[in-house]
Amino acid sequence: MTRYELAQYNIAWLKAPLDSPQLAEFVKNLDRINALAESSPGFCWRFKGSNNNATSTRIRDDDRIIVNFSTWKDVDALYEFAFKTQHVDFMRRRNDWFTHETTPYAVLWWVPARHEPTVEEAEERMALLAEHGPTAAAFTFPKRFGPPAD
Repeated sequence: MTRYELAQYNIAWLKAPLDSPQLAEFVKNLDRINALAESSPGFCWRFKGSNNNATSTRIRDDDRIIVNFSTWKDVDALYEFAFKTQHVDFMRRRNDWFTHETTPYAVLWWVPARHEPTVEEAEERMALLAEHGPTAAAFTFPKRFGPPAD
């Protein structure tokens, strides 16, 4: 049995309200892409708000920010979903829907198997990444760390 799973948390700053015509295609495909994630090999858990996705969750007193996070068997499983499925088509179009900010927008870290991270925990990891750069406690795809050694 795997003792650890990979948690991933990412945020995005909306260019327009979720119910705007500018974001219609993004919103229309949320359920399909979330279902793709859930059926992907290595998927463990996905954070859901009241509407089966996390778009209703607000952080940092900024209505422009939406969150997304999940846990995976390992980095490779998440990488396969993120960059080798239809999900990548939406990543390529992110500039249509989201603005660029100077702070980190994605963070990875290891959690005990079956642990469901909270938004607060994810924000703490994002803050660690912003303050210290990639470390074993909070890292990125380009600078990865393996699970803790027991």
